[in-house]
Amino acid sequence: MTPQEMRARIVRYGELQPCKTAFIDAHTPGSDQKENFTIIGGGVSESADQHVHITDTPGFNIGAAGQPPKCRNSLHSHRTAEVFFVLSGRWRFFWGRWGTAGEVVLEEGDIINIPTGIFRGFENIGTDYGMIMAILGGDDAGGGVIWAPQVIEDAQAHGLVLGQNGKLYDTKAGQALPDDVRPMPTLTEAELAAFPEPTAAQVIPRHVARYRDLMGLAGRAPAQVIGAQGVLKDKPGFEVDFLNGAAPAEGQVTSGRNDVLMVMRGHWRLTWAEGTQTLAPGDTCAVPPGLTYTLAPSMSGEAAVFRVRDTDDAAGPTWQG
Repeated sequence: MTPQEMRARIVRYGELQPCKTAFIDAHTPGSDQKENFTIIGGGVSESADQHVHITDTPGFNIGAAGQPPKCRNSLHSHRTAEVFFVLSGRWRFFWGRWGTAGEVVLEEGDIINIPTGIFRGFENIGTDYGMIMAILGGDDAGGGVIWAPQVIEDAQAHGLVLGQNGKLYDTKAGQALPDDVRPMPTLTEAELAAFPEPTAAQVIPRHVARYRDLMGLAGRAPAQVIGAQGVLKDKPGFEVDFLNGAAPAEGQVTSGRNDVLMVMRGHWRLTWAEGTQTLAPGDTCAVPPGLTYTLAPSMSGEAAVFRVRDTDDAAGPTWQG
């Protein structure tokens, strides 16, 4: 693989293109300043304005959300895995029909594997603009987003209507649903009853891993964060490993899988037979299957990388009660 070909598989943090109209709550006060980024795969954006950096999916999607302080992402659910790690800022994740079943606060480097099939939302509770990086299970990211009824109702009051085709229509901008498209219906009470309401005590031990703990676990070899043998035991269609720059010592890697490198801290040197690239915090690199590479910090100081790798497991539910 030439350096030019590898460069096309790297999305730099500074090159990320945001979409401010990605979801149904784009006009709702309190959620109208958020930015959505689609890095690998189409993600679950409902807007035609969403820019996709790398269209091919490796069995999962990679995205990000950027929000100023006090901005929140409204309650929604997914059919497949939704994993976040905090790149910058301080974030509160909350869940349940009304967002009151439980919550957890995540700091930089912390990671959460949110259970499928529950309503969840998140907000930036820090003092500066913050960014969280996302991994969504499946090539099609589970077929989109399921919104809590109040989110759809609030959006309609501010001019946004979601069609059953999964597309947004802005009535304030003169748009209307096509004649053959019905509005997305809200869930019935019977349907809502099927969504679990787990407590924080049920979710946090099985679905949250702290950055400092991962730094201690990743010694001479990467620590598996999500996987059959992971800190968070799950099989969502991908695995997540954590590499500590203090002692990566992994040598050459030829996984035969799609390895996506997501830099948390520090600068890392990616080397393969035909070239070298340096990756910085917030950069995402899609290493193709079968390529032999090494990855090591390029300078002193704290360094950490999350590596996502596809598996043969189905991208199905992760919450088991």
